[in-house]
Parts: sequence; C-alpha cells; structure tokens
Amino acid sequence: MNVHTVSTQPFPDQKPGTSGLRKQVPVFQQRHYLENFIQAIFNSLEDYQGKTLVLGGDGRYYNRTAIQTILKMAVANGVGRVLVGRGGILSTPAASCIIRKTGAFGGIILSASHNPGGPEGDFGVKFNTSNGGPAPEKVTSAIFEASKTLEGYNILEAPDIDLDTLLITQLNETTVEVIDPVADYADLMQSLFDFDRIRDFLTSGDFRLCMDPLHAVTGPYAHLLLEERLGAAPGSVQNGTPLEDFGGGHPDPNLVYAHDLVELMFGDNAPDFGAASDGDGDRNMVLGRKFFVTPSDSLAVLAANAHLVPGYKEGLAGVARSMPTSAAVDRVAEKLGINCYETPTGWKFFGNLLDAGQATLCGEESFGTGSDHVREKDGLWAILFWLNILAVREQSVEEIVRDHWQTYGRNYYSRHDYEGIDSGNADQLVEGLRSQLQSLPGQRLGKYEVDYADDFSYTDPVDGSVSKNQGIRIGFTDGSRIVFRLSGTGTQGATLRLYLESYEPDSSQHGADPQDALAEFIAIAEDVAQIRQYTGMNTPTVIT
Repeated sequence: MNVHTVSTQPFPDQKPGTSGLRKQVPVFQQRHYLENFIQAIFNSLEDYQGKTLVLGGDGRYYNRTAIQTILKMAVANGVGRVLVGRGGILSTPAASCIIRKTGAFGGIILSASHNPGGPEGDFGVKFNTSNGGPAPEKVTSAIFEASKTLEGYNILEAPDIDLDTLLITQLNETTVEVIDPVADYADLMQSLFDFDRIRDFLTSGDFRLCMDPLHAVTGPYAHLLLEERLGAAPGSVQNGTPLEDFGGGHPDPNLVYAHDLVELMFGDNAPDFGAASDGDGDRNMVLGRKFFVTPSDSLAVLAANAHLVPGYKEGLAGVARSMPTSAAVDRVAEKLGINCYETPTGWKFFGNLLDAGQATLCGEESFGTGSDHVREKDGLWAILFWLNILAVREQSVEEIVRDHWQTYGRNYYSRHDYEGIDSGNADQLVEGLRSQLQSLPGQRLGKYEVDYADDFSYTDPVDGSVSKNQGIRIGFTDGSRIVFRLSGTGTQGATLRLYLESYEPDSSQHGADPQDALAEFIAIAEDVAQIRQYTGMNTPTVIT
C-alpha cells in the first residue's frame, strides 16, 4: 500500500485551545482541513515513530470519517501501533486510562465535549500527551506553529478499516487494533470502588437510580458498570445509545439541557439518585430526590468522604479547584490539614499537580471532577464515587449534603452563562472591567465593600510557569466574590460566564434558594459590568 504526500496550504485558524481545536463540522469538512491539523500534530512531535497512539471519540457526526483519515495518516507518518475504540468510541477519561496503561506516546481524541453535534453541529480534535492529559500550552503552541508552515500531509492509500469488529490488522509497518472501548476503564473503576458493597446497596430493593448519558459516549460504559457489574435495575440507564446528533439534544449535564432527568428527579415518585454525563464523558451532574448538588459542593463532599472509598482510604495528598469554583472544598482541606490549590480553568493545570503527587482530587464548577487515576475529569468516576458514599453512609443525597453544610457552612453559589454574544461586545465588556480594577478596592457596591479586584494570575507550583488574565475577580470584605470570565469552549460568538459566591456559616440560613441568596450580587455584577448593554440579554442563557 502506497503512502502519498498531498500538497496543501496552511489554514490560518488552527490554533488549538485548552480543549484542542473546535470548529463546526462544515469547517472540518473543508478540503484538507482535518488532514492539515493532524499533520501539524505529527510535525510538532519528536520520537513517536514506532510507538503507540490511542485514537477514538465521542461518536458525534464526522467521528467515523475522521478516524479513518487519521488512521491512514498515522500509518503514513510512521506510528508503530494504533489502538482505536470499537465503533470509533472512546470516552475522554477512558482514552486517558488507555494511554497511561499502554505507555502510548499520546492520543487523539475526537470530541467537542458538551457542545451540540450533527451535520451543522460542532466537532473537535484534541491531542493528549503520554501522561494521559491534555497537551500543555507548549505543545499546543508547537502544533499551531507547525500548522502555519505546512506544505503537505502524508496519507496511506488503503481501504477503510472495519471499526465495528475487534481485530488486529497490519497496514504497512503499523499494527492497528480495534479494542473494546469500555473494558480497561471498567477494570480501573472496579479497582477504586467497593463494587461488592455498591452492588448490595443497588440490589437491596430500597434504592433506585437513573443515569442519563444524553445519547452520548458514556452510554456503553454506564450500561456495563451500573446495570451489568453493579446490578442496577434494567432501564436505570436511559438515553444510553450514542447518537451522531445526540438525539437532537445538547449533551451538557446541567439543569437546562438535562431537562428530562431534572423533571424526573423533581417529579412525583422520583428515584433516589440521578446523574447525567456529557458528550465525551468527562463531566457529571448529580441529583438527589428533588435536590440538586452543585459541582462545587460535590467536590467538597467527595473530599470529605474520600476515606470511605477503597481507592482513597489512605488519605488525600491535596485537593485542587479551578479559580471560579466555590471555596467549599477549601474548608474541607483545612480540616484535613492538606493543601488546596486554586488554578486557572483547564484540566492541564491539574495534571501538573497530579503528576507531582501534590493533589489527589480535583474539580471545576463546570461539572468536572476527577482524581489521580487518570489525567482528565471523569463523569462516571464521580457518579460511582457518590454511589460508594451512599452505600456506606446509607443516607439520602440531600441528607449527606445538608450534613456537610452543618459541618463546614454553605457556599451559596451560582453560574450565569450568556451564550453566543458578539465577540467584540464581549471584549469591550472585559476591557471595561479591567479599566476599573485599580479603583474598585475600598468602594462600596450596594452594601458590600470591595476588598480586592484583579485579573487572576497563577504561578504553577510544579514548573513555575505563569498564566495571566485568567478571570476578573471582585472580592468583598465578607468573603463573597464575583468572577467574570470569557469561555473558549464554544464555536460561535463568545460566552460570558458570571460566577457568584457568598459564604453562610449559620445553618439556620442554609435553606434559601441560591438565586435569592445571591440576588444583591447578581445586581452588582450586572451594574458594574453593564452586562445587559454589552450582551443584549435581559437574562442569562443558562443558570446553574
């Protein structure tokens, strides 16, 4: 079989972000567009020839087509072995697991995470390095530089591989293995959690759960782990078949887009436990009966109860959270006598801490939680962690969270997303905030006095790298704060994320609705940033 070098010209827009290169499907379908970016990945790397590459994605539209192209390019560029998930399927945490287990030089993960799919939807390509985590900035910068000077790409002329059958085949000097996408990950989960105790709990007849993968990648993983290995009742996993367009839904596990699950959990005769995951399986939402657990509280509860779980019973080296995530886990870390790290948004920052053994659990307010078992956030892992705690404590989700607030106080917390706004207006909003930072401290906004105002900067304690302009913070003297940040995970326009937090130590005041408890801070944020003027919106697109 012949290898060809196809002449091409660079595209100017192939700069990957923290989650790889994300564009709408028609952009990737442009002639040479995908091939250019894949060749840029290979051109930016050293010493990978003859080694193992992991390949798979979340099953969204264009996933199979892209995998066939990438397989042929991997052969043409001298990769020694390619492990590809059956059906082209690999959840992001499962890909990380397999990279680490097999000693692969890296993995190419095809996903746009929680973004919609379909012919007009979103698509993404992300490179993960040998630790199983997202490529750090020095690697993504090298890929971008390589993309700007491309003159051609290498590809094998060969028929497509049968992706639906477990097989091993030889293409020139490259071994291609179509592997079970679930098995290695499932075995890793079984090594961390008390499956016997969870199984007894789930089969007792006193506990019902509903898991909603939102027609995305986690479906096969949830069916195997929850229903087959742990004995949850058949039908406990709903919407569990991955579809190219996610059934026309938005695979983002929050109170708006996981509406079917939310209606079930807040309706009559609700199950005891509800959970959802996103497009590529790295995010999670946890619900009790008529009770929503914020991701910030979820991280704190997991940290406080980690000693109940076999994989973490020896204690935690430390915990880490992204800066916009609430400080609930900080109080747990203080009580445990361990370090709590505040990082910019992006799992790569946690990867350094995990690799260095400085942290064990990590979490982001954007429904991402994980640990040192892989180098990605992991939705199903978090759900199993919760089930292990529930099985040991034999309390409801709400009782566990309210007990936690009784001990540590409650961090009232909410995120308001303004999606698809004009990028120029978003930039003006941020620049307007930055122009006020020096003058805000000491001012009174409403009845609250500003203690500090800054644009968050992070110095990595492991490698000393500095990341600036990671989110604008306004902190008040009572410990409350407002954070503004533009998100880079969408493909159309800009998304402004507004984070609001207020700490309440008095347990008699823990029953308020967060939007009511934070109402004054919402008004302050809208006023100081002129949100309505710059976004053209009277209300957020999503409130969580």
